Amino acid sequence: MSAIDLRPDASGKVRDIYDCGDTLLMVASDRISCFDYILPDEIPYKGEILTRISAFWFDKFADLMPNHLVSTAADDLPEQFQPYRSYLTGRSMLVRKAQTVPIEAIVRGYLTGSGKKTYDQDRTVCGILLPEGLTEASKLPEAIFTPSTKAALGDHDENISYERCAQIVGEGMAQALRDASLKIYTAAAEYAATRGIIIADTKFEFGVIDGQLSLIDECLTPDSSRFWPAEGYAPGHVQPSYDKQYARDWLKANWDFTGEPPHLPDEVIEGTARRYREAFEIITGEPFVPAE
Repeated sequence: MSAIDLRPDASGKVRDIYDCGDTLLMVASDRISCFDYILPDEIPYKGEILTRISAFWFDKFADLMPNHLVSTAADDLPEQFQPYRSYLTGRSMLVRKAQTVPIEAIVRGYLTGSGKKTYDQDRTVCGILLPEGLTEASKLPEAIFTPSTKAALGDHDENISYERCAQIVGEGMAQALRDASLKIYTAAAEYAATRGIIIADTKFEFGVIDGQLSLIDECLTPDSSRFWPAEGYAPGHVQPSYDKQYARDWLKANWDFTGEPPHLPDEVIEGTARRYREAFEIITGEPFVPAE
């Protein structure tokens, strides 16, 4: 069975969510979004790779930060989902319910993407003044917390200052988000360096579970992070990456961002899928073998 014919209670760009009473079932599809657009093509095994990478990090940092993961085992699927276990195995997570914090908690360790654009304008990223002389892919003096709004499906996230973040969620929560994000990013970047990967930036999502700030959704995946190979790293140009940047670059070169997104060529789909697999294998140290 290749899909679920049950209506999800909520859908995001990539994930479908089903309410199971005390828990939620989060199912990562093979959909891909770039620049907040859902593309018409899927990336083979992408959902499974995202789920398994997230589970790896949730387990690795369980002592560092609470998270919402209950189980990824097919045997733990609620009864109504057992007929779909061949599709769900590997790509679904049973998670605890959380009160979602309405902020995308972004950490940047290197200058690239939208941060590079605003730096070129006024040397700031989300209101943080940075040193002169930085260029594309420069390592920042220290990692910085650069939050954004959490846009509704179809809208675009907006980079905001820490002060604006505090206005939205309160000073105490803003500080907790910043401290937790920087702590997890630093630990992840140190581990990734031992695997030959630079984590240029990443996005975390948080919720409150039983009064505790907890990691939710996905964690340090190729969808939420920029992973660069450490070998050959040199600032001054866009780096090769183990994430969806390959698809982003094709879109920027071949679409004017009006109307519906175009179909990706087969070679871009295959190249993106390969980069996702490589990210999984390098980070976890295991070969990627599809669950089915």
